[in-house]
Amino acid sequence: MTLSRADKSGFAAWWWTIDRVALFAMLGLITIGLILAFAASPAATGGPLTAGDFRYAAKQVLFAVIAAGILAAASVMSLRTIKISSAIIYALAVIGSALVLFTGSEVLGAKRWIDMGWMTLQPSEFLKPGFAVLAASVLADKSKMIVSKEVITFLLILPALIILPLQPDVGQTGLLLALWGALLFFNGVSFLWIGALAGGSAGLGVVAYYFSEHVRHRIDQFFGASHEGYQTGLALKAFERGGLAGVGPGAGTIKYHIPDAHSDFIFAVAGEEFGLVLCGAIALLFCVLSVRLLMRASHARDSFSALAGAGLAIVVALQAFINMGVAISLLPAKGMTLPFISYGGSSLFAVALTMGLALAVTRPRPKVGERDYTVFSFLREARA
Repeated sequence: MTLSRADKSGFAAWWWTIDRVALFAMLGLITIGLILAFAASPAATGGPLTAGDFRYAAKQVLFAVIAAGILAAASVMSLRTIKISSAIIYALAVIGSALVLFTGSEVLGAKRWIDMGWMTLQPSEFLKPGFAVLAASVLADKSKMIVSKEVITFLLILPALIILPLQPDVGQTGLLLALWGALLFFNGVSFLWIGALAGGSAGLGVVAYYFSEHVRHRIDQFFGASHEGYQTGLALKAFERGGLAGVGPGAGTIKYHIPDAHSDFIFAVAGEEFGLVLCGAIALLFCVLSVRLLMRASHARDSFSALAGAGLAIVVALQAFINMGVAISLLPAKGMTLPFISYGGSSLFAVALTMGLALAVTRPRPKVGERDYTVFSFLREARA
């Protein structure tokens, strides 16, 4: 079956306007994630002396099917639907993140998840796509607001900045701040705001260091004499053992000793069993995906699409960089998943939504009949 550009059907219009290179990069990352889920599942369900099984891998296949549906559904949304949906998603994510503090499951001293039986849901994962679109909608609005647009975006992000450190989730907090800073930078904000954001982020880091034993331990461990903790030390040994081509699928042994080898340290499993070849392919796919979406965003003819597309691309690129940086001991441990690849429904669903929205806002759209919409129209100054 071939598609002609003269075909006016809905699928043909989607196919010829979507960034197909970025789409195939996403599908490639999901495929690699499924391969690594089968590699890591025995270690997550068993141990060096106990037989594991593939139940995590089976669940990840189901998660991947649902994620593909989310990706496809988000990529066909209109700009109006994107803005409304993102406002709802962000509001629900904030409410869910707050509820986690009271009803969530505690794991290793952190409350970030809601136990749903067949999976655990992490609401904070959905803060990033929701905020990226909402902030872009505010910053791109041509009308004059009754308060500064930068202040409005600060008020939007403030609830998340209060809730996340209480969980505690310093990694997500830092990622949201970086996303906000990137959106302000892309929008051409003054250096005063950039300086204030940098200073505020540094201040939050200092407060977290002195008042959170968990954060202080990880930072001291990273800058200590050994420069590696238990998990990162094992991850480095996995990369060393894997070498260029790896020890082979299923032949890895260090993965049985790494906590969260199927999620936060899945990159180490790739390094041990498939070597530098697969690790390089993963990094390359993330580079291709990020660059393609940023290029498409830069050519968007409306400022909202440009800002939202760039923000959505940046947040996934940053998360991937942080996860891989932690695995190779370039950064302190953050407890952050590798997009598309780490095990978990919340992570996979959220990144599928993020990238689906990015594909949608970077699609060329006809201007005929298009009407702008913002969920913050009530903040516009009344015209005389």
